[in-house]
Amino acid sequence: MAEPARIVPAGSLDLEVLARLHGQAFDEAWDAETFARILAAPGGFAFLARDEAGWAGFALCRTAADECELLSLGVMPGRRRRGVGRRLVERALDAARIRGARTLYLEVAEDNLAARTLYDGLGFLPVGRRRGYYARGPLRVDAITLRVDLPAVAQAQGARGP
Repeated sequence: MAEPARIVPAGSLDLEVLARLHGQAFDEAWDAETFARILAAPGGFAFLARDEAGWAGFALCRTAADECELLSLGVMPGRRRRGVGRRLVERALDAARIRGARTLYLEVAEDNLAARTLYDGLGFLPVGRRRGYYARGPLRVDAITLRVDLPAVAQAQGARGP
């Protein structure tokens, strides 16, 4: 049985990797400059997932005040449905808590049932809708805005023990 993907912090040395992974996960790829701007801004952070075959996915977030937004989460097509996305989101949730966030928001395409199932299983609840937010060729798909409340850092750390 394969080892689970390792989740590691990503930084300025990983911009090309992040851009390449984003391009493999999405139709409209973000370039390295986009990742650089987000990571250089206050509150920006990212994680990479790596398994025995190489880079498996990424998560990109931004924290402001007591809120965090999961800006992008991508898992490589051949690595999906193996827990990589869940592990990336869990790591992002932990990092958001440590940074003082009380809530984490994200947007997901209404037709992305796999992602919606993942987020539902992690306790995210729908709080809004952006009509026609995502392009699917000539079609437009709504984005569902999801939110999860985060326990305070002391509570989260206490639950894990020393």
